[in-house]
Amino acid sequence: MIRSRWWLVALGATGLGVLAVLLANGVGPAALTVGASAVVVYSALFLLIRPRVVDGNTAALVLSGVTIAYGGLLTAIEPPLAAAQCFVYPLLWIVSGSRRAGIAASLAGSVAVGAGFWVSLGGLPALPQILITQTLSFAFASIMGLWIWRIAELGDEKSRLLDELTAAQGELAALHRDAGVTEERARMSREVHDTVAQSLTGLVLLAQRARRGFAAGTLDDETLELIETGARDALAETRALVAAAAPVELAQGGIADALQRLAERFERETRIRVAVTTALDEPLDRDAEVVLLRCAQEGLANVRKHSEAASARVELTSASGTARLTVRDDGRGFPAEVHAGFGLAGLRDRLALAGGALAVDGTPGATAITATLPLGGAA
Repeated sequence: MIRSRWWLVALGATGLGVLAVLLANGVGPAALTVGASAVVVYSALFLLIRPRVVDGNTAALVLSGVTIAYGGLLTAIEPPLAAAQCFVYPLLWIVSGSRRAGIAASLAGSVAVGAGFWVSLGGLPALPQILITQTLSFAFASIMGLWIWRIAELGDEKSRLLDELTAAQGELAALHRDAGVTEERARMSREVHDTVAQSLTGLVLLAQRARRGFAAGTLDDETLELIETGARDALAETRALVAAAAPVELAQGGIADALQRLAERFERETRIRVAVTTALDEPLDRDAEVVLLRCAQEGLANVRKHSEAASARVELTSASGTARLTVRDDGRGFPAEVHAGFGLAGLRDRLALAGGALAVDGTPGATAITATLPLGGAA
């Protein structure tokens, strides 16, 4: 704090005040010369020592001693110059390294000014007045110094807490970034599984069908056309993921049209009949449509891979602010103790993020997965 420019202002004001008092009181040339010399010498020493001062170090002790002598000398020249204590005491507290050092410096300053009064007021007759005045000055300086010290401590504590808060905010931001990266990776895993992986699975099955047809001499253009269409769809889905866009199936029309196209393609690829019914009381937002479409894709993917079904049904309804999508098949079902694979686990996670839930029924001949989603809650 000693490096603040305000101390230069205080130094200059004190020096000018000393000269003004000496001139106003009409002191003799000798007293005026001594007073002016004291101001000049102290100002020079202050400017020389000030840059080296750190609380309680040697430079601080030297500056304290010079300042105490300055206050005593001015008071010895002329009693009204004891007003320089208004500069002396705050400076002594500022450069002190502790409360005890501040109190000791204030006591020394009070004694020096009292000695100056002793000289300027004529010694023993002024002793009672000197004792009362300097006792009050010392007490006031100590109280103000301790108060200012406490304020400085609170300021340092506030600065420390602010630094800790800034560091904690930085750590929290880093954790949020890490969590965001993890969540985005999980989201991309679900997207890849629900789109590209399923399309590629379909292509593998079609390629196997084409190989069998080729071996039997019954390979037809329809199978090759399905392979080409599936590859194009997988490419479009990959591009949509890279562009972070909505699913390509939703680019033309809403969820009802997307489900119908999905069923038609699935039926052509697997020759499993798929019926689609939709009954929506209100339009769905795009995020909800994405989630529900992924549910339908995962449901039909399970039908393709596991069910050995002859037919399937996709039903989408909405009522009372909730959308419900069911994918049902007449396949072989699965026992309750069979654990779901990555697809259903990812689907549950996707629905949970949107505030929804997934129910699975493995009853043979009536296997179904049912996704419920609160409208407006998809994310």
